Amino acid sequence: MKTLIAAYSGVLRGTGSNFLSALQDVFWFSKSKFEKQLQIISVLQWVVSFLVLGVACSVLLVYILCTDCWAIAALYLAWLVFDWDTPMKGGRRSPWVRNWAMWRYFRDYFPIRLVKTHNLPNNRNYIFGYHPHGIMSFGAFCNFGTEATGVSQKFPGIRPYLATLAGNFRIPVLRDYLMSGGICPVNRHSIDFILSKNGTGNAVIIVVGGAAESLNCTPGKNSVTLKNRKGFVKLALRHGADLVPVYSFGENEVYKQVIFEEGCWGRWVQKKFQKYIGFAPCVFHGRGLFSSNTWGLIPYPNPITTVVGEAITVPKTAHPTQKEVDLYHSMYVSSLSKLFDKYKAKFGLPETEVLEVD
Repeated sequence: MKTLIAAYSGVLRGTGSNFLSALQDVFWFSKSKFEKQLQIISVLQWVVSFLVLGVACSVLLVYILCTDCWAIAALYLAWLVFDWDTPMKGGRRSPWVRNWAMWRYFRDYFPIRLVKTHNLPNNRNYIFGYHPHGIMSFGAFCNFGTEATGVSQKFPGIRPYLATLAGNFRIPVLRDYLMSGGICPVNRHSIDFILSKNGTGNAVIIVVGGAAESLNCTPGKNSVTLKNRKGFVKLALRHGADLVPVYSFGENEVYKQVIFEEGCWGRWVQKKFQKYIGFAPCVFHGRGLFSSNTWGLIPYPNPITTVVGEAITVPKTAHPTQKEVDLYHSMYVSSLSKLFDKYKAKFGLPETEVLEVD
């Protein structure tokens, strides 16, 4: 208001340019603030979708079945039965959904950036190992589940398939939402189809550390659960798919988590969930919806930079031996460590920082 009064005084004094300059300052601030709110809303919708969309849609479907609109729910359930195997056969991606403007606001909130280090020929198939998991793998989703960071332009001819829990694809509506982004179940049947019956130029992105890794995610810590994770290497050998290490700097910085010590009741509960349900409930917090000084579910706006490393050429072996699996696993671990060491200083870490491989 003071700015407008001063500008108006300038007009009265005959210095109209001051008024125009003041108006630009005011409207620039308003536009900037409005865009920030859109960024927060776009992130919030994904957080809510991640946490409760599946349960909410299931409850809503049951409720509709008990109303006069039951036929709508019945038709959807019939479609669900007919369409049940689609997620296992490459899904049903939607370029329109992947290019929603909302995802660009999502990207800019943190911001999230995708860094290409080498070309990937589209006459090969790939398995990307994504690290670390973080709490919600924001970098993995934004970079490979949407076109916000230009993955299709940076890797022309490559179709990314972000793999997540197979149980998500048994939940009404949520399954369709995930498939529209090119997201697929992280199980052998689904990945076998993509890498063997879908031509070339496919890249399956697997968050290798999974739920176990998410339990140890905390700001300032760079560790990956990888030492005994070799199933993705065996899949790569069976299909002759090249292995590509991917590291997201900042993925662990967007939430603060309560880390339960081994042996305590909290860790016991988390491990039971992980064993029987497939995910581990994390106790975490970010910032509040209306203030960065309060706790809430909105992640902290810290930069996430996802670096895609050089592909490791993998031969096709129908029945890989344990020795072959161990060899390519060790090559992968070494390549990931080198990728981390090469870019850590560039993205805010000290030269002395070491990647922990557990």
